[in-house]
Amino acid sequence: MATNTANPLADEFAFDIGGPVATYWVALLRVITGWYFFHAGVTKIIESGFNYAGATGYLQGMTGTALGPLPVWMANNLAWLVKPGVPLFETLIGLGIMFGALTRLAAFGGAIFMTLFWVGNGGYGHGLVTGDFQTLLIFVTLAALAAGRYYGLDAVIERTTLVERHPKLKYLLG
Repeated sequence: MATNTANPLADEFAFDIGGPVATYWVALLRVITGWYFFHAGVTKIIESGFNYAGATGYLQGMTGTALGPLPVWMANNLAWLVKPGVPLFETLIGLGIMFGALTRLAAFGGAIFMTLFWVGNGGYGHGLVTGDFQTLLIFVTLAALAAGRYYGLDAVIERTTLVERHPKLKYLLG
């Protein structure tokens, strides 16, 4: 807050969560994070279509992680879902986050992806806080702050009669 009242340019500046600076920042963080995931998914689609073999290879390489045999089982038994699912869901999560549509649902999906990446990539030579973990925290933050309500489509969707009749849908929006 500015305290110099003699300066006409010294308007009040606050970073309250409901203030304009915070809303712009949350919207910018949402768009950048959405682009990051959208780009990752679209690149895979362009290069491999919906047959991204890197997904199963990645899961098979997670043998010594905290997830135990689950990733290897997924690679061996769910390849039909994992190969098209990784690029498709990365793209859809990115679009949802970028445009602020179904933001909490998309952020939940992004958090699941980033948890798998964080555990799977290991490499904790500098501690548990890695880039994957930080991206996981960004997805959780976007969901907690209902980031889609800040200049996103969720602000519009929440005013529809469907959502007004079924207010629990707001848990997926925001």
